[in-house]
Amino acid sequence: MLKTIKIENFRSFQYFELQQLGRVNLLVGKNNIGKTSILEAIQLLCSRNNLEPLRQTMTNRSEYFFDDERSERRLRLGQSQDLDVRHLFYGHEIELGSKFSITGTNGNIQEELIVSIEERKISSKEPLNSSAEFLYDEVPDALRELDFNIKWNYGREEKPWRLPLSANGGLPVEDYTRQLRREPKNSSPKIQFITSSSLGTEKMIELFDQIVLTPEEKLVEQALHRIDSKIQRIAPVSSRKSRYSLDSRGGFFVLLSDSNQRVPIGSMGDGIWRILGLALAIVCAKDGYLFVDEIDTGLHFTAMSDMWKLIWETAKRLNVQVFATTHNSDCWTSLASIAEQEDATEDGIRIHRIEKGKETSVVFTEPQIVIAAEREIEVR
Repeated sequence: MLKTIKIENFRSFQYFELQQLGRVNLLVGKNNIGKTSILEAIQLLCSRNNLEPLRQTMTNRSEYFFDDERSERRLRLGQSQDLDVRHLFYGHEIELGSKFSITGTNGNIQEELIVSIEERKISSKEPLNSSAEFLYDEVPDALRELDFNIKWNYGREEKPWRLPLSANGGLPVEDYTRQLRREPKNSSPKIQFITSSSLGTEKMIELFDQIVLTPEEKLVEQALHRIDSKIQRIAPVSSRKSRYSLDSRGGFFVLLSDSNQRVPIGSMGDGIWRILGLALAIVCAKDGYLFVDEIDTGLHFTAMSDMWKLIWETAKRLNVQVFATTHNSDCWTSLASIAEQEDATEDGIRIHRIEKGKETSVVFTEPQIVIAAEREIEVR
């Protein structure tokens, strides 16, 4: 479990530290203070050298090139756009020698991810990364200038990767992810990231398939029952049948105690969809990490205590470390009710207040969270 995080030259942070991390960590602060960027930084570190989460994050932020000939050609072929990696670096600019790093203390071992922009200095037969299939001879002349270098260190373990940047600084990460799928299964811990817009139907069905006929399936049903006591069972329809509704609240039916008809989950409201996503994500992050942006989205304040109880109990049971953000006072005060019931522990519940211009967060432990809630002290 991560105990500390240090971020240097990543997005809006020239330098920032999180200390005294617990099992459940809620980041609070004003809008545009960088809370989501902190989640992304920790996710990158935990993903090791797997760039698929980076691709998803940058695509969600529309951080890709779409106005050059190469991007237009990739778009016509149905391929992913080149990522505009300038936005990952502090100041939104890159040059030879640009670098950002994310460092964490994991147990007693230091874990570090360093990304740098370096000149390409390789022979014609040297592979660009650890796979000999991707050779320098295959790279067009326009790309033979700068590399996007990734180095992940965990104690004595090290995994370096080097990917070519296009002439305008774009990263064709699809080539990398396609190649990664052909290699032995990555040893990275399980990671789930829920954005403020929640998980999509296809992802939800994928996660549900992982827990069918396991004890975790019952846990998901219990989570929904807490929000609506009439819910008895939930089941997905096949992905093929739900293709038409992949961008909506679809793909699942629930059985209610007062009805003989199965009810589409979309009829139950945003709160049920959000809780389903949280429950599925945390049980599928066993022995890993869960990241949730704006965790209170779609939830009435009366449901937040039940939501936090689900998160806290499942995180302890399945050994998941949770990082979430909010700017809702009801969200953190409902967390206080859970903290009040827990003994103060080294790996318990923490609130981290992020302040503009400050290089470290203000940390609230369980007793401090309870006192702040009782005295109506604002921690956001």
